[in-house]
Amino acid sequence: MSAKKALITGITGQDGSYLAELLLEKGYEVHGIVRRSSTFGTERISHLYEDPHVQDVRLFLHYGDLCDGAGLRGVLTKVGPDEVYNLGAQSHVRVSFDQPVYSVEAGGVGTLRLLEAIRDTQIGSRFYQASSSEMFGLVAETPQRETTPFHPRSPYACAKAFSYWQTVNYREAYGMFACNGILFNHESPRRGETFVTRKITRAATRIKLGLQDAVYLGNLDAKRDWGYAGDYVEAMWRMLQQDEADDFVIATGETHSVQEFLEETFGCLDLDWRRYVRQDARYLRPAEVDLLLGDASKAKEKLGWQPTTSFKALVRMMVDADMKLARQEAILRKHGAAQ
Repeated sequence: MSAKKALITGITGQDGSYLAELLLEKGYEVHGIVRRSSTFGTERISHLYEDPHVQDVRLFLHYGDLCDGAGLRGVLTKVGPDEVYNLGAQSHVRVSFDQPVYSVEAGGVGTLRLLEAIRDTQIGSRFYQASSSEMFGLVAETPQRETTPFHPRSPYACAKAFSYWQTVNYREAYGMFACNGILFNHESPRRGETFVTRKITRAATRIKLGLQDAVYLGNLDAKRDWGYAGDYVEAMWRMLQQDEADDFVIATGETHSVQEFLEETFGCLDLDWRRYVRQDARYLRPAEVDLLLGDASKAKEKLGWQPTTSFKALVRMMVDADMKLARQEAILRKHGAAQ
């Protein structure tokens, strides 16, 4: 019996790299779509090629873009995937205010292009859409669950809401197996350094070693439901293994403020965060989302999924990984100064 094939957009991102690992462990042939660039951006998945124990890994990358419908059709026709995971987007909420049209074009209309390409090619792929807790925005109730109304407060969130409803529409109109995973914030050592959690752990470890003096942040009172990305990709996969397509909230059921994240991070390093944190209005959003807290009861009941990594364990994991990077940087800097 031939291996299942999966196609992942956004494979070089945080979630894409963890999902690729998971699917390869399960025996899949994994294909990823990457955008053409003058520099390589495959650092998060390079270990999948370099590990001497996984030389038989079947991982293939294809150039493509969610803004190019014809290109998506070409990749789908060539690969013929059993499962498609749409994780690609301009994923930074604050940046979406600066690049609203592109954020909606890639993260919203791009989803429609992909859904239409799957329908048009008639390859029968099961489809996963990476929806976001940011769609809840100005929340109507707490905690937020699958039935909570959306009130998006950023171009990014509006694009995600558009993608959510297009996924539902293609499921209902064409009978496609199409699911939405409404994922609350999920972090890891592979999180981009411009996202607040990784910005904090990266800065704190550099401050500890004298490589940095301060870190500049926006709203410290915003509260989020933070989980571990490695746990959350398991939920993505489980959604596409069900008998019927459905939509699920994926969350920890706990909320913590940015300040709490600071306290935990700097506490791991025996530092007082208040000595090093500066607030900067440039990092404030024009419309803030104050509180996100998810109820993943449905996922626990129907998918058998629940998070395995606590808030404290997640912070410690990120701090330990970034301390290794900071130490390497300190050695290089010392070596450079000695020359």
